[in-house]
Amino acid sequence: MKRYTIATIPGDGIGPDVVREGVLALEAAGARFGLSFTFLETLMGGAAIDATRLPLPPETLATCQGSDAVLLGAVGGPKWDGLPGKSRPEAGLLALRAGMGVYANLRPAFMFPVLAAACPLKPSLVEGGIDVLVVRELTGGIYFGERGRSADGESAWDTERYSRTEITRLLKIGFEAAMGRARRLCVVDKANVLESSRLWRETAAAMAPAWPEVALSFMYVDNAAMQLVRAPRQFDVIATSNMFGDILSDEAAMITGSIGMLASASVGASGPGLYEPIHGSAPDIAGLDRANPLATILSTAMLLRHSLHEEEAAAAIEAGVGAVLAQGWRCADIASGAPGERTVGTQEMGRLVASSIAAGAGAGAAAGKREARP
Repeated sequence: MKRYTIATIPGDGIGPDVVREGVLALEAAGARFGLSFTFLETLMGGAAIDATRLPLPPETLATCQGSDAVLLGAVGGPKWDGLPGKSRPEAGLLALRAGMGVYANLRPAFMFPVLAAACPLKPSLVEGGIDVLVVRELTGGIYFGERGRSADGESAWDTERYSRTEITRLLKIGFEAAMGRARRLCVVDKANVLESSRLWRETAAAMAPAWPEVALSFMYVDNAAMQLVRAPRQFDVIATSNMFGDILSDEAAMITGSIGMLASASVGASGPGLYEPIHGSAPDIAGLDRANPLATILSTAMLLRHSLHEEEAAAAIEAGVGAVLAQGWRCADIASGAPGERTVGTQEMGRLVASSIAAGAGAGAAAGKREARP
């Protein structure tokens, strides 16, 4: 039996609700494929501030660095909104990403065919499905640049800054991901205005000859935002900066049905990866059994694939989710009111998926999914 250590960070709001179901899915896959997991729960975000006054306690970072992978729920909430920037829950997340050396965020926006009715776009735009991978740079750009306020408090600034090295390592993952998919890479920027974006374009163009089979294109971010809702199927892999990737991947999430469905993986050159749903902490429904755990469960599939290299177990989780959806089970955020749908809460959805994984149900339920395997 293979043994792995997984650090879990339930975090704030609905984070504990969805991480619990992610752990359940991992245990079901482990029992089926001979994998043993030791889960080390630790603190970050608002929960850590309440307990230690720090958004990322040193012991949390050490636990994450020493694990095989990290599963995160969500952090933040109105309770901590009044804190200064470096003391907010989100500062813990930025510090964790930097401390773990994870610089590329993989966000697959895949629409399960049975959720087509939950898509807000007209059917003709999504006929044949949506399958886009956003590769977002994670440890540079405006979120990490120099920032401040004037002494009189009347002006403030945040700096967008990138080095060629940061761009190159991110685009390498983008090109490699495209090679395993439909071999199309779109670099999204604002090169008509931003000097940093012009460096992104120069770097991508210089790298392109090393991947002659990948069709490289460029698009301004405002046009990309429009094109995602006008003709989403034109995209295969999108590679972009930290802030643009943050925004576009949330938009892509909604056109696939719900932000509650999208998983993510944050990876670096080596070491453990960080896996989390892209949704927020939703404190208004925390503990009410109303959160959709499927994004977290699908994040555990990415964890198995990218950090543990357990492809069979990863595919079994994705197939389990697909089978449950095909049977008509829905959380409230993806319920369309169509005949045959049955709405359940967080825990029941997690139980259904775990049972489906254990039973080996749903083989091929996610057929056609082209998630990145760089």
